[in-house]
Amino acid sequence: MADTTTRADRTELTRRVERAGKLLQKGKAAEALEEYLLVLRDDPEDDTVRALAADLCLSQNRGRDAVMLLGELFERQVNAGDATRASLTYKKLARHGSPTWDQKVRFGQLLEGSNKKLAVGTYESALSDLAKLEDKKDALLVLGRIVALEPTQANFLRVAELSSELGESKASAEAFKRVAQSTTETGGDPAQWYERAYQEDSSDEEIALAYGKSLLGQGQIGAAIFILEPQVNGGKTSPELRDIYAEALLAAGRYADAEPLVWQLFEENPKRMSQVTALIGQLVDAEQDDAAVSLARKLGQVQGKRGERRQFIAVMQDIAATRRASPGMLEFLSELFNASNREGDYCQTLLKLFDVYCGTQDFDKAAECLDRAAEVDPYESGHTKRLEMLKGKIDEKKFEAIASRFTPVSKAAPETSVEHEATLGASTLQDLMLQAEILVQYGMRNKAVERLQRIQELFPREEERNEDLQRLYLSAGVTPTYAGAAPRVAAAAAAPLASVPAPAPAPPAVDPTAEMRNVTRVAEITRKLYHQTTAAAVLTTAVNEIGGHWEVSRCVAAMCTPGSRPTAVQEFCGKGTKAGDSGAVKAMMCALQDLALSSSPSSNEPLIIADAQKGAELQSVRKAVVELGITSVIAFPLSNGEDSVGVLALLHNKPRAWPQTDTVVLKTLADQMVIALNNAGLRRLVKNLSVTDEKSGLLKRSSYLDLLLAESKRAAQNASPVSVLLLQFGRSAALLKEYGDTAIEAVMEKIGQQFAANIRSNDLAFRYDTTTIALILGDTAEKEAMMAVEKLRKVIAEVRLPAKEGAEKGNSLEFSAGLAEAVVRESYDPVDIVTEVINRAEHALATSLVQGPGKVVALGAALAAGAVA
Repeated sequence: MADTTTRADRTELTRRVERAGKLLQKGKAAEALEEYLLVLRDDPEDDTVRALAADLCLSQNRGRDAVMLLGELFERQVNAGDATRASLTYKKLARHGSPTWDQKVRFGQLLEGSNKKLAVGTYESALSDLAKLEDKKDALLVLGRIVALEPTQANFLRVAELSSELGESKASAEAFKRVAQSTTETGGDPAQWYERAYQEDSSDEEIALAYGKSLLGQGQIGAAIFILEPQVNGGKTSPELRDIYAEALLAAGRYADAEPLVWQLFEENPKRMSQVTALIGQLVDAEQDDAAVSLARKLGQVQGKRGERRQFIAVMQDIAATRRASPGMLEFLSELFNASNREGDYCQTLLKLFDVYCGTQDFDKAAECLDRAAEVDPYESGHTKRLEMLKGKIDEKKFEAIASRFTPVSKAAPETSVEHEATLGASTLQDLMLQAEILVQYGMRNKAVERLQRIQELFPREEERNEDLQRLYLSAGVTPTYAGAAPRVAAAAAAPLASVPAPAPAPPAVDPTAEMRNVTRVAEITRKLYHQTTAAAVLTTAVNEIGGHWEVSRCVAAMCTPGSRPTAVQEFCGKGTKAGDSGAVKAMMCALQDLALSSSPSSNEPLIIADAQKGAELQSVRKAVVELGITSVIAFPLSNGEDSVGVLALLHNKPRAWPQTDTVVLKTLADQMVIALNNAGLRRLVKNLSVTDEKSGLLKRSSYLDLLLAESKRAAQNASPVSVLLLQFGRSAALLKEYGDTAIEAVMEKIGQQFAANIRSNDLAFRYDTTTIALILGDTAEKEAMMAVEKLRKVIAEVRLPAKEGAEKGNSLEFSAGLAEAVVRESYDPVDIVTEVINRAEHALATSLVQGPGKVVALGAALAAGAVA
């Protein structure tokens, strides 16, 4: 029934439409319009009738009804997605009336894809209508459409201002930020817009960062900190935000607050090291020396582990040279130079410290600096003038002790010299020679020269009778010189001591008796340590000799890395002391190592505990302390470069004071223990390989690569230099033809013996070829290696070829040498390091042979390509 009714209605509507058409044909437009309107009333979905009705309304001057009908038609066409017809309808509507703001917006949306400019114009028209209506909320929506089409600075500013009026703070802040960015792009000043953005939304990290950076650029440091601080404290941790905040803190002089941020950024990105060093320099200039040195020590530890210790020292040296003369920083720099055996820089730094302390009227510290500098180099120009500056300002005894370091022994009366030498006797000569020999062996040339100068003063021309002393002068590169005719006191020195009345012995003028005894003891114990061939033997010898000499209850040495259990422990027990429980001893040594490293992580200074049982330091191992009966403790870290490898401890069951001289001597012995352990490992390697030639003492060529590879790895770990030296004695083919195999072999054996006897214990000499010897010089840069070449030239000066018929002596055998310092980096493959330096050394040797006998060529890394080629 319903379908029948619908069909009937539809039929009726169709008849009405036909009737309206006939009325139009008859010219009855008004009546036709009424019919169309009745049809629309009953069927509002008929857009064809609506379009006809709108046209009739226009023809009948019924504009209001036409606009209404066109508006309805436009809305329906837009909703139906008929953009073409909707566009035509809107244009007709705009011609005969004024579309609403909403219709304008709908039309603008239709135009966005085809005509952006017209779309923007339509939106602007709608915006004007909304402004009259004071409809800000809808106006903001329309502005959003405009900005999407034309993202200009002016449009963003309109959005920002309107959003602010409506309380849309986040939208306003975002728009002001876009205005600021646009201003920056055009070269303007964005500060005011970032400020407006921050006022709208202070929680936005990006806005706060940009505003803070802008303020910092204007020099408003306090305001920048005020803006950035809440962000950092609120947990915002972007690197850029922390970086700008740290920069602001530094600019404000708040170095203590800036340091954690700067260090954190450096840990995340090591390339930011320059920021850390800049902070150290600023701390120095701000006279915050303790903080500067503390940060420098921490940086030094990190750089040392990365194998960049040398670069770190160079940076610290630059800070000391360009910043305020800081006593703390200069003291730290002197420690670095001393630990690196850079005696020249060490001495110069001490002299700078001397000037600083004199300027602050701290003459006691100035005297200490001069004393240390004179110990390194007593012949430095200006020492006498510096000493005069201290006269009357320090203790007289201390003044005399310093003066004795570089005041020559008086030779006014010949009889006094004779008596003095007879009094000293052969034992003093041997002591001084032993000290000088050890100092030469470990590259401490300035100190060795000081001992040799002392021998020259006390025993003039003794080298003319003593071959050992001759060799010692030669190995140190020193030529004795005497002013005028020196008294010949050989007879007096050689005569039996019983024939000369011996007065009571007096301590030497330069070195007090106690100091001489300590140094001599170091030499004796060191010599015993170096005779040991295994690590266990080194540790056993060390604890027995040290414990016995210092008469302690226990002396313990342990090999262990921080945080792990000891791998080897040796204990000395004094008279009446029982051996300690293994577990208690190990726990004790681990605790001492941790304490020593935490109290002085970089300088390896000793740890001294006056009362171990009552003190708080060893409470974690109190049970072991009580079980072992320990009261007094002094412990020394054992360090190989930057790595801690163990600890040496002297433990006593009674209170005991440790004089400074004992501390220095024991620290030296701890260092010698590590060297002896390294030597023992190298000896074991060489012995296992069976690579030593028995006649010449040189290593065989077959071990050359393996040992050079091992030395390169050690150098990379310790950030130390290593050099390769090749020495060729003439042209082998020509020499063999002229003198024969047997004669040349005998000469090379003599040369090998001289080399093996005169090189340092950490250097390695190889029989490289028939008439060629190779040397691996550990801890030796190119400059020091060139000095070693000249010393070797003097060592073999007396080795000659067999004399020919009618000649008294054979010809001397000159060598040509090629030298190359390895390019050592921790990141480089040791095999690549070895390959490159071998090729470069051989290329340097070939170049020296072309230049002629006796020439030495050092080929730098910059020519490595030529060496490989």
